[in-house]
Amino acid sequence: MTDGANGTDATTYAWAPSEPAKRKNRSGLWIGIPAGATAVALIAASLVLIAPGASVAGVQIGGLTAGAAAQAISARLASTEVTVESPAGDVTVTGADLGASVDATAIAEKAFADNPMWKPASWFPTGTGVEIQVDPAAAAAVLRERAPGSYRAPVDATVAFDSGAQSYVATPAEPGEGLDVSTVTAALQSAFDAGTAQTTAQAGVVPVDALVSTEEADAAVATLNGILDSAGFYIGDERTVAVDRATAASWLTVTSDGEGAFAITADQAGIQTAVDGLAGAVDRGAVNADVIVDTGGAVIHTITEGQTGRTLGDTSGIAAAFAAQLAEGNGRYALAVTEAPFETTKTERNIDVNLSNQTVTLYQNGQVYQHWSMSSGKSGWETHTGNFRIGWKTAMQDMGCVPGYDWCTKDVPWVAYFNGDEGFHGTYWHSNFGTPMSHGCINLTIANAKLLYDWAYRGTEVSVHY
Repeated sequence: MTDGANGTDATTYAWAPSEPAKRKNRSGLWIGIPAGATAVALIAASLVLIAPGASVAGVQIGGLTAGAAAQAISARLASTEVTVESPAGDVTVTGADLGASVDATAIAEKAFADNPMWKPASWFPTGTGVEIQVDPAAAAAVLRERAPGSYRAPVDATVAFDSGAQSYVATPAEPGEGLDVSTVTAALQSAFDAGTAQTTAQAGVVPVDALVSTEEADAAVATLNGILDSAGFYIGDERTVAVDRATAASWLTVTSDGEGAFAITADQAGIQTAVDGLAGAVDRGAVNADVIVDTGGAVIHTITEGQTGRTLGDTSGIAAAFAAQLAEGNGRYALAVTEAPFETTKTERNIDVNLSNQTVTLYQNGQVYQHWSMSSGKSGWETHTGNFRIGWKTAMQDMGCVPGYDWCTKDVPWVAYFNGDEGFHGTYWHSNFGTPMSHGCINLTIANAKLLYDWAYRGTEVSVHY
């Protein structure tokens, strides 16, 4: 358009708007962010997941964490069913019913350690088998419950005191019958290995052992009878106060735990009754010893045995302590006593035979006790000299009345031999004492021979000399 006044034409021009600035293309940024995050997530996942294609006993665990894999393995085992065909009918049980288990956590962790996802070379590994464990008691219980007609309960061995025999005796165990748990376990193992959810097993009836065996009861009986054999209160090795078998058994209670162990408990109150009477049976005064000795001091005869005195101390706590001992199978209770020593009186005795004087002298403690005339062996039968000891003694004997002797003297009294067939004896066929008259023996009056016989114990020294 041009404006004439201004020397322009009147044409008017409408200018097109300026071209807008070109915007930057950011699509690559927006696409790249999700892709990067995904890659990072995949990398992270590969660090905790098991490789694709991995399996354990037919359970697919590829792409799972070890924890999820463990759950899958345990769940598959628990749900695996076994239909048991038995003489009492068919029953169905699961792995869970049978108390079946595996260490699923350890298995899964090993599977990941051997075959991690981040290691492509480990993908699609060969599947591994797993040995399952079945609780025999749980399995037997569920089979017994589901098929009661196939079960006969075993009888446990028992222990009891027989008052007639005064001893504990055992009643033997008797086996029962039940379905064969091992067959059912093997079927469950096969199904689990194959990855099948169900299987069948033909189970026969097998013996079922008692929980308390005869051998376990016999062992308890041996312990209990050992208690009865030795029950009592002891001072050293001496059973000073014995407890009779029936009384000891009345103190004891024997309880079976139903699994083979027998617990022994003892009645403290019953034991206390025996403890209350101990002092009267234990306490005593000392008794002095009285012995006969030779000239060297060796004892040749004991007239009175020496005995220490003793006094029982405090008895409180004995019943409780003995009860604890009995529970452990020990029937010997050691008493604490205070002892008083005894004294010993020694009497020395020896005999002197003087062939020159034809005398016998009895010495006691070095002093003359008796002195007598005697008759020793005559010519040709002289009494042998030497040092001897009294040996065999007899109150009466025939002498020389056997072949080989030219004399026979009947009923010779109070004979005490000291050297073979030479000895002291009483004489009733002569009274010529002081003169050799015998065949080698020492002739004494009957009264003197009796005194020597009673006074001279075996081992008394005899000196024969001129």
